[in-house]
Amino acid sequence: MRKIAFVCLGNICRSPMAEFVMKDLVNRSGRDGDFEIVSRATSGWEHGNPVHRGTQAILTQKGIPFDQRKTSQQIKPADFIYFDEIIAMDESNLTDLRAMAPAGSLGKIHKLLSEDVPDPWYSGNFALTYQLISAGLTDLLKKDE
Repeated sequence: MRKIAFVCLGNICRSPMAEFVMKDLVNRSGRDGDFEIVSRATSGWEHGNPVHRGTQAILTQKGIPFDQRKTSQQIKPADFIYFDEIIAMDESNLTDLRAMAPAGSLGKIHKLLSEDVPDPWYSGNFALTYQLISAGLTDLLKKDE
């Protein structure tokens, strides 16, 4: 089983969007039993808060199921050991993750795309964030076939 954690700053916009889009992609491909997929935050700023309403709206618009009980969780040292891949949404997240990572886990950390996935918390552009995440996840899943 491939264990993946998607990570952004607060775990209310981008990383939960990636979590639920990826779960939908693997489910539709009949491979949901091959993956464990979660999302986390680099910060504790949003700890316990629900998925942002903008992320919920775009997932609903695209027909992607999501857990409405999902709340923000900060990445823990044990996550770096447990997960096979820790995927950052932008360069800042990548830098933070590398600084937090226990010895021996740096090789698991990478960005979803070569470019940054912009934070819709600031831009309000959840559609662009969805497009970038969807394209990146489609490529990620194809590499695993």
